Amino acid sequence: MATLTAVSNDVTADRYYSVPSDAKLDPISGEPAKKLKYYAGGVWRESKTGKYMPCYDPSTGAVIAYAPQCTAEEVEEAILAAVKAFPAWRDTPVTKRTQVFFKMKQLLEEHLEELTYLCARENGKKWDEAAGDVLKAIEVVEFACGAPHIMKGDSLMNVSTGYDTVQFREPLGVFAGIAPWNFPAMIPHGWMAPICIVTGNCMVLKAASFVPQSAMRISELWKQAGLPDGVLNLVTTSRNEAEILLRHPGIKGVTFVGSTSVGQHIFATAAGNGKRVQALTEAKNHALVLRDAIIERTAQGIINSFSGCAGERCMALPVVVVENSIADQLVEAVTRLAKDVNLGPAYDKHTGLGPVVNQGHKEFVHGWIETAIKEGAKLVLDGRNPKLPAGSENGFFVGPTIFDHVTEEMTCGREEIFGPVLCIKRVNSFEEGLQLMNNNRFANGSVIYTENGHYAREFAGRTDGGMVGINVGIPVPLGVFGFTGHKQSFFGDLHTMGRDGFLFYTEAKTVTTTWFTDKEIPTKISTWDGTMTRG
Repeated sequence: MATLTAVSNDVTADRYYSVPSDAKLDPISGEPAKKLKYYAGGVWRESKTGKYMPCYDPSTGAVIAYAPQCTAEEVEEAILAAVKAFPAWRDTPVTKRTQVFFKMKQLLEEHLEELTYLCARENGKKWDEAAGDVLKAIEVVEFACGAPHIMKGDSLMNVSTGYDTVQFREPLGVFAGIAPWNFPAMIPHGWMAPICIVTGNCMVLKAASFVPQSAMRISELWKQAGLPDGVLNLVTTSRNEAEILLRHPGIKGVTFVGSTSVGQHIFATAAGNGKRVQALTEAKNHALVLRDAIIERTAQGIINSFSGCAGERCMALPVVVVENSIADQLVEAVTRLAKDVNLGPAYDKHTGLGPVVNQGHKEFVHGWIETAIKEGAKLVLDGRNPKLPAGSENGFFVGPTIFDHVTEEMTCGREEIFGPVLCIKRVNSFEEGLQLMNNNRFANGSVIYTENGHYAREFAGRTDGGMVGINVGIPVPLGVFGFTGHKQSFFGDLHTMGRDGFLFYTEAKTVTTTWFTDKEIPTKISTWDGTMTRG
């Protein structure tokens, strides 16, 4: 933590940051470290906190910003701003709300390169991965533009004689979005904000303190698109102050992405306080490679899936379960391709693998590599001391790492490592492999590589994984579908995005109507007042 006070006078006051007069320059970009703000009621505000979290450029190790750990009063301020904005936004016709979304889509596309650089610089994703982070946000903004159609309700005239019933969906109020650090654009402004807002709700986003700038910059674009003040608010804060979001009576629901332990706490606490909750948590996705798989193409898919985004995604593919008859061939092919992956700065468009998010996470991944060695896994490729280009020596890099002969007793093959580390398990058959995969407590995604239609169909029907890939290493569905993790990869009833997303952020209201004149007053009214059609 650090304390920042001196601020230059030449910074525009309505941006998401200011620049302290004594800010140090990033040795690569030459840019000063920013002092970040929080966003409440349509205004970027300097926090009164004395605690700031350093935000790093993972490619160089330099501090590029300081994020405020907002006070309890500032979190309350953001909630109250959203509560105040809700009635007017709720009453804005959905066709008018979507006009903001059409403009927002245009702005995101116009600023794609800027946002890609910002995401790569603060998170460490290589250029095309960072672009994908932003494009996935645009994808859901596009989907949300269809809200007038998706939100249409149901109706039936004459459900009983002279009675008509209409059912429609209404927004609930204010939701909290608690975002992780691994997708700074896609999750807060794709999975969380768009469907929440287009359905007529307001939101308080808690951006990840490690990587808040992408979320902050996109929040500026929402205002530029015409989103009314207070509909979207943003804070960065510690877990202590974040607890307010789980208990505050002004918050009607919570959407969270992060670790399973925290997700269980959020689910229990927020639901215990009468709130809707969706908690997307950890994963340990497995791929089953059958003996008929095309080795070279399968190996290419595995490389992309386990080391893409430096393995820091819940749909990564950190475990491969392979039939013994082709295991040696597959290990050789994957290892050969992994050795060719070049590491470098995330914002260099020639980089094949960027860094992990910070030094603490690098040490966490190294710790898992040490654990796997101690547990007896065979280290085939060690990524702990990768070759790096000049200027990146202080970056937080972990190269592709491969372990063979991982068994079920080894924790490295069961628990989430969240880095570019691949564990290979060997089996003798489809049935043995499927059972091994389903034994895992997580069930976000699962994959099979095969040319056999029978086994592919069996796998799709019997795997516990909520998102299934058949010869697809990262089976993330488009936003028109849901992100459907199972078991301890998800807590809640309604998933993010897709039809579930619209259901999560709205509630049903059913209206039954009849009309009569004073000449039609019956001598007796049924206990069911005309809504019973039997008996």
